[in-house]
Amino acid sequence: MEYTRKILFTGGGSGGHVYPLLAVSQKLKVLIENEHRSAEFFYMGPKDEYAEILRTADFKITPIFSGKLRRYSSLDNITDIPKFGIGLIQSFVKIFSIMPDVVFSKGGTGALPVVIAAWFYGIPVIIHESDAAPGLTNLLSAPFAVRIAVSFQCVMPYFNRRKVAWIGTPIREELLSENPSASFAKKDLGFDMQEPLTLIIGGSQGSARINEFIVENLAGLLAETQILHQTGQANYADVANLSRAVLTEVAKTAGGKERYRAIPYLDVTTERSAFSAADLVVARAGSGTIADISAFSKPSILIPLRESANDHQRINAYEFAKTGAAIVIEESNLLPGIFLNQLKSLIHKQDTLVKMATASGAMFKKDAAETIAQEILKLSA
Repeated sequence: MEYTRKILFTGGGSGGHVYPLLAVSQKLKVLIENEHRSAEFFYMGPKDEYAEILRTADFKITPIFSGKLRRYSSLDNITDIPKFGIGLIQSFVKIFSIMPDVVFSKGGTGALPVVIAAWFYGIPVIIHESDAAPGLTNLLSAPFAVRIAVSFQCVMPYFNRRKVAWIGTPIREELLSENPSASFAKKDLGFDMQEPLTLIIGGSQGSARINEFIVENLAGLLAETQILHQTGQANYADVANLSRAVLTEVAKTAGGKERYRAIPYLDVTTERSAFSAADLVVARAGSGTIADISAFSKPSILIPLRESANDHQRINAYEFAKTGAAIVIEESNLLPGIFLNQLKSLIHKQDTLVKMATASGAMFKKDAAETIAQEILKLSA
């Protein structure tokens, strides 16, 4: 009887944790099918919207309690520490019943109990760190792991040099396949093929501060560039209402042409078109967003989230900018004059955009998902 591999994934709390799990699972399926073998994929972590994304991809979901790990004192620790303890007990029980061959952890909420329980049972663990500043969960998980993959070279000294390797960030296969040309993508999205287009994206949850800033300065921005604006689901109605009056005036001077479009969410198809069409990307500096920017070789203006854990977005942004791929504007400096001058200095200078795009693309490691998938198979053999 053929043996079915059991592979357990963990990590949660954001799209930046879950989408790389999905990317690795896609590569695993291909590799396993090529071997004419079979496998089951399990996910253990918090019960949230991201777990549901994995459920639709045929993962068997095993929810556990998860308490957020913090480097600072907080009243929330009063409830989160007991949740961590409950999650640890659940992990011991549920991993014993599954008994996977290998565990792949992306860090984040709920991952550490799973990693500890897997180590106790002698199950090999691989962890992945996407940020330029290691998360607390991954730092605590590292001693229990046999392999550690990272997205930024600068983070390697934080981990055991015999375990760590610079692999890059896994990107979903469907995001990279059959990308249209920039002009075709612009036309498909309803924009002028000859005019520059700026993609503004706040991340999977959107960004209220960026949305507010863009709407307040929309007329001046549209004088320089067309804009495709991903607002986040929760902010879409407010942005659409606030921008309506400005757009009416802009349409008069633009001969009725659409120069601005707001969308709540980028599904895979729209995201592929949006990044293909964009001459410039304005975004937060989460590791997943930077990976997407790099995968499409796009120049960017990064506005790191001030409140990000361990200041990781700011560190990500400057690490990426050091290569020449991006310009960083701190949120405290997000002022109309500064932003508009930076945008003008880029959007109309094709040679500058090309240099930044080349630097951006050089950071992308196309085989990240496959490399991790191959290591998982090796350890599960």
